[in-house]
Amino acid sequence: MSSILQDPTLSYNDFKLSLLKDYQLACESRETSLLGRKEVLTGKAKFGIFGDGKELPQIALAKVFNNGDWRAGYYRDQTLMMALDNLTIAQFFAQLYADTDVIAEPSSAGRQMNGHFATRSMDEKGNWKNLMQQKNSSSDISPTAAQMLRGLGLAFASKVFKKNTDLHLLDTLTNKGNEVCFTTIGDASTSEGYFWETLNAAAVMQVPLVASVWDDGFGISVPKNFQTSRESISDAASGFADDADGVGIDVYVVKAWDYAALIETYQTAVAKTRATHKPCLVHVEECTQPQGHSTSGSHERYKTKERLEWEREFDGLLQFKNWLLVNELASISELESIETNAKNKVNEEKKVAWQQYQNQIRFEREQVLYILEKYKLTSAFATEINALQHNISNALEHFHKNQIETLRSFFRITQNEIHHDKHEIKELYKQLQAKNENRYHSELTSENNPSSLEATGVSPAYNESSISVNGYELINQFFDIKLTEDPRIIAFGEDVGKIGDVNQGFMNLQEKHGAHRVMDMGIREATIMGQALGAAMRGLRPIAEIQYLDYLLYGLQLLSDDAATLRYRTKGGQIAPMIVRTRGHRLEGIWHTGSPMGMIVNALRGMHVCVPRNLTQAAGMYNLLLQSNDPALVIECLNGYRLKEMVPANLGTYTVALGKPDILQIGDDVTVITYGSCCRIAMQAVVLLSEKNISIEVIDVQTLLPFDLDKTCLQSIKKTNRVLFFDEDVEGGASAYMLQQVLEHQGAFAFLDAAPRTLTAAPHRTPFGSDGDYFSKPQVDDLFEAVYTLMHEAEPGYYKSLI
Repeated sequence: MSSILQDPTLSYNDFKLSLLKDYQLACESRETSLLGRKEVLTGKAKFGIFGDGKELPQIALAKVFNNGDWRAGYYRDQTLMMALDNLTIAQFFAQLYADTDVIAEPSSAGRQMNGHFATRSMDEKGNWKNLMQQKNSSSDISPTAAQMLRGLGLAFASKVFKKNTDLHLLDTLTNKGNEVCFTTIGDASTSEGYFWETLNAAAVMQVPLVASVWDDGFGISVPKNFQTSRESISDAASGFADDADGVGIDVYVVKAWDYAALIETYQTAVAKTRATHKPCLVHVEECTQPQGHSTSGSHERYKTKERLEWEREFDGLLQFKNWLLVNELASISELESIETNAKNKVNEEKKVAWQQYQNQIRFEREQVLYILEKYKLTSAFATEINALQHNISNALEHFHKNQIETLRSFFRITQNEIHHDKHEIKELYKQLQAKNENRYHSELTSENNPSSLEATGVSPAYNESSISVNGYELINQFFDIKLTEDPRIIAFGEDVGKIGDVNQGFMNLQEKHGAHRVMDMGIREATIMGQALGAAMRGLRPIAEIQYLDYLLYGLQLLSDDAATLRYRTKGGQIAPMIVRTRGHRLEGIWHTGSPMGMIVNALRGMHVCVPRNLTQAAGMYNLLLQSNDPALVIECLNGYRLKEMVPANLGTYTVALGKPDILQIGDDVTVITYGSCCRIAMQAVVLLSEKNISIEVIDVQTLLPFDLDKTCLQSIKKTNRVLFFDEDVEGGASAYMLQQVLEHQGAFAFLDAAPRTLTAAPHRTPFGSDGDYFSKPQVDDLFEAVYTLMHEAEPGYYKSLI
C-alpha cells in the first residue's frame, strides 16, 4: 500500500472510513451515469453524456482542491463535482431534465445539456459572493478544448493577484494569489490547437494551472493513433518540460484505475504547482468508458472484443474494489452493501428531481385545465376545448411548452367568440409567457445594478485650459487615469507593454504602473481572450488588446461560445466583465480589410459591441464599461490616432451611454445612419450635398450591440421619410443588421416614401493600396451619389440626373 495514503493524523478506522466513502461516491456516480442513460432512452431527457470510467482520478483530484481554487473542465466531470460537494445527484438529474429552477439546477437553470457544471459566483442581487469560501467551477462549454483557454485565464489571475499587493485586500476574491486552476480534458481533444496554445502560454507565463487529461483511447470512434503524436499526449508534450532555467511544465503519468498512485500523483503535482506557480500536466492513462461516448450510439460499433474485455477488467470501480479486498481494508459484504445503497440512493434522488421538475409543469397544467373547464361550460366550442384538455392531460411528455401550445390552439379555435371568461385566459397566457420569458430569455446582459443598458451618459466638459492633442495621446491619458484609480484594471496584448501598443495608447504606462499591470503577450490571440475571460471571472477588470480587428478571428470562437454566453448560460450566476480593445475601419489589403462587423454582431450576442467615431468617444465608452458587469468589444478607428481632439476636463468620468446614438447633423431630406470612421465621410458629404440643396441628418449609432434603445433612428425617419444605411462592411453585413433593427424592430417602414438603401463595401476583401481602398470601400463620392439618387427619384425635375 502506498505510504502516501497512511495519513498519520488519522486512526485506522477513520482511514478505512475515508476509503469506503470514496468507494461509495464512485459507486453513486457510476449509478448516476447508468440511470441517467436509461432516463434518456425512455424519453424523459433529450440527450445524455456521462462521466463513467473517470471516477477514481476525479476523486483523487478533489482531495487537493482547496477553497478558492477553480475548475475549468469538460462534460465528464460529474464525480469531481460531487466530490467537491458542488453537485448533488438530484441536481445532476435536474440538469438532465432541463429543469429551469435555478435552485434545483444551479449550474445553468436548465439552459445547458447535462454534464455542464458551474458554481455561482454572484448572489441573487448580482453581487460577488466570497469566492474564497467555496470551491469554484467555471461554467463548462461543449466546444472541445476551449475550456483550456478560460482555465489559463483563471490561473493567470492568481499570478496577477500574487504580484500586485494592492489587490491582497480583496480577500473575498483571492488569498494573495495562492489559488490553483484545474483544467480537465479528454485525450482526443488535446488534438485541438487551443490545447497546445494554452500549454505554451502557461509554460511561458508560469501560472498555477494543473491540466488533467482523461485518456480513454478514443475520440468518439476515432482511436488515438489518428489523434495524437506517439499515441501519448505526455510523450508529445515532453518538449514543454523544464529548460535549463527550470521554466516549463511538469508532466506526470498515472493509470486511471490505480487509486493509490492517483492519490500520490495529485498530491505531489498540485503541492508543487501551488507553491511555485509552475504549471503541470497530469496524463491519466487507461480510463474506461463503460457506456461509450454518449446516448447517441454504442461503442460496440467501433471497439474490438478484446478492448471491451480489457475495459471490463480494468474498470476503475472493479480495480478499486479488488484493491480494498486485497489490502483487507473492507469485506465483500461491506462493499456489496455500499453498492446496493448507492443504487437505492441514486434511484431515490432521481425520483425527487423528476417530481420537482414535474411539479412546476403540473401546477401550470392544472391552471390551464381549470380555466378551460370553466370556459367550455358556456362556449360553442366545448367539443374542441375538451379535445385540447384531453391532449394536454394525456401527453406522453410534459413540458412548459404544452400549456402555451394549448392556449394558442384555444385562441385560434375561439377567435371570433365573445365570451365573458376569455379575458381570464388571456391574462393567464400573459402570466405563463412572462414566466417563460424569465426561464429562457433573461440575463443575456446585466439585469442588476449596475446595468450597463440603463446607465446614462455624462457629457464631456471643456474649459479654457482644454488643449488639442493627437487621438492616441488622449486615450493614453485616459488609460493612465484608470490604471491609477483602480488596481483591478490590467492591460495586456501584443506589444502593449514595453512600447505601449503599436498605436501608443499605453505609451510609458508599463514603466509607470509596472509590468504586472501593463503586459506584453505573444502572438496568441485565442489565449489572450482566455486570459481576459478567466481574469474577469475572478473579479479583475482586464483590457485585452487584439492588435487589429482582422486578428479577432483567432479569438472569436471563445468570445462567441464562452464570453458572450457566460451570463446567459448560468442565468446570472457567473459574469466576465472583460473589455476587448482593437482597431479597425478603413484598413487596406486582403488580410486587413478591417470591417467584418456583420460577422461580429451576429456572433457576439451577449457582449456589447462599441464602434466609437473618435478617441474621445472611445474613452467615454471605456469609462462606462469599466463600471458595468458585461463583456464588451471596443473597435477604435485606426485612422483616428493622429487626428486632433480636445481633451475633456472630465476625461476620467465622462461616459457614453450604450445604445444611445448621436445626431451629428440635423437635416430634413434623408437620414444617413452610420458609425465609426464612416462618420467623417458622412460629415464631408453634408457639405457637398448642401451645395445641391439636399439636407441630410447624420446619425452615429455609436454601439451596434445594443442598438438605438431610444429609437432615435425612427424619429429621424419620421421627419425625413428616407433612409440610407452606410458602413464599410460587405453588403448584407452590418448594414443589413441596422436596416432590420430600424425597419422591423422600430417600425420605420410605415414612414418611408422611398425604398431603404444601403451603401457598403464591395463583396470581396479590399485590395492593397489607395486605389484598392477607393474602388472597394465607400467614399464620399459614393455617399453623395447614393443620397442624390434618392432625391432624384423623388423629384427628378429638380434633382436632375448627375450622369
